[in-house]
Amino acid sequence: MQQVLHDESEFSEMFMSLLLTRNGQIEADLVDHLFNDSEKRLARVLLLLANFANTGTLDTVIPKVSQEDLAARVGTTKSRVNFFMNKFRTLGLIEYDNDTLKVHSGLINIIVHD
Repeated sequence: MQQVLHDESEFSEMFMSLLLTRNGQIEADLVDHLFNDSEKRLARVLLLLANFANTGTLDTVIPKVSQEDLAARVGTTKSRVNFFMNKFRTLGLIEYDNDTLKVHSGLINIIVHD
């Protein structure tokens, strides 16, 4: 790996960029976990899955994701995820059926407001 990084400058730059990006994501996840409650962490995960950071828009449909997977990503239980998902749906912030999850722009208010 050292030899490839040394010999292939374009690959080396791409690899270092990937490492720095991933490191930033890990730091953001740690800060999120330390300072935000599980409701805000779930809202952040849903926004990330909807690719909000890259598009700047919402009302995005994302593939089906299980509540167990969301709970593992958020660091809480499936029952808490279920509670918050129902709350978000009641507030009109998300819509979901068996195959898709649609995230609405109002979900960002869960993160912004205390």
